[in-house]
Amino acid sequence: MQLSKRVWFLRILAVALCLGILASCGFRRKKYENPITKDTQQPDKVLFDKAVKDLERNRFEVARLTLQTLINTYDTSEYLAKAKLAIADSWFREGGAHGLAQAEAEYKDFILFYPTLEESAEAQEKVCMIHYRQMEKPDRDNTHALKAEEECRNLLVQFPNSKYAPQAQQLLRNIQEAIAEGEFRVGDFYHHKGSHPAAANRLQSLVDQYPLYSGADEALWTLGDSYSKMGPRFRDKTGQAYARIVKDYPLSSYADQAKEKLKEMEMEIPEPDPVALARMKYEEENRTTMSLKKRSLSLFSKSPDVSHAAKSGTPAMERSQPTIPASVPVPAAAGAGVTDVSVSTVNDSSTLDSKPDARANPPKPEDSSSPNGQPASTSSSTPAAQPAQAADDTPKNKAYQPVKQKEKKKKNKKSENK
Repeated sequence: MQLSKRVWFLRILAVALCLGILASCGFRRKKYENPITKDTQQPDKVLFDKAVKDLERNRFEVARLTLQTLINTYDTSEYLAKAKLAIADSWFREGGAHGLAQAEAEYKDFILFYPTLEESAEAQEKVCMIHYRQMEKPDRDNTHALKAEEECRNLLVQFPNSKYAPQAQQLLRNIQEAIAEGEFRVGDFYHHKGSHPAAANRLQSLVDQYPLYSGADEALWTLGDSYSKMGPRFRDKTGQAYARIVKDYPLSSYADQAKEKLKEMEMEIPEPDPVALARMKYEEENRTTMSLKKRSLSLFSKSPDVSHAAKSGTPAMERSQPTIPASVPVPAAAGAGVTDVSVSTVNDSSTLDSKPDARANPPKPEDSSSPNGQPASTSSSTPAAQPAQAADDTPKNKAYQPVKQKEKKKKNKKSENK
């Protein structure tokens, strides 16, 4: 009896393994999203339908060969755009690092050649999803998260009226939630380490760029504490951080503590923003809660947890730019200083001929016998001799002295000959 049960168990296990192998070999069908519904028996349509069937059965290489045959043979076919999009979809379905990279290149080529078609918005949405699926947790590499943010932003900018725009907007909120969480962890690490200027720089950029981040109130509280420990020079920035908690995040658990801090600093306590209050109420009512099963499985997943991402509000549509820490002195404005050298354009070509050249009058060499490198002063018997000596030392007189000496020598020779 026990032997027969064992035999039946082995048979059931073998059948299950066979079904798994058959499913992986292409017998499982997944319907294609962009078929051609036109009922016709044109050769290019027949080729496209055959490629779609191969695509649904995960025979990606065969489907791409068929679609490439359609493109090369029927270069004027009305299904060229559909065929090119199907090639990109085949790479997207195949997956893997190589397949997704090829899919992104094909989708971008499709957008370049057919920017006005409705399928271009779908192609851009697939490019966003390519990087969204490869996102990693906030404490790991955020290359794909930044790329996904850029591609989803491009979808909203290039195709704002497409049916994929609402989905892309929510994806962008999820992506920015993961990016902001990574930035907060870095800033919080600097804060606990005692590097308050570095923490303030990270957290200030975070709350300015991603105000929809679920932990923005905690980031502002840490930011105010970092500014307060940087000295009295940053008192205003400390108050601004606490006031922003009270105004923009009135339902936060840090709101009452921020009010107490403002009272101690004798600063004005702002009123809560009604729009921010309504947004926080909506977020609390529509917050996604993870089940125990998903929470336990998330420990083994590389994807970030975006269950706390905002469900409303406009995500940031501008790229984050590097900022300078507040502790770094601000450089002076251009043109505020005084320079010793000025440059101007000479319009008159005769300027060099009419004005003296500074090189023709070199400075007088210093006398080495005088102390401290100062020229030795000549003594004169009478004060009246000094102006005459100064007149003889002019450059003009010096230039004519050799000529006068030669004329005197010539006159002396003539007189001796006579």
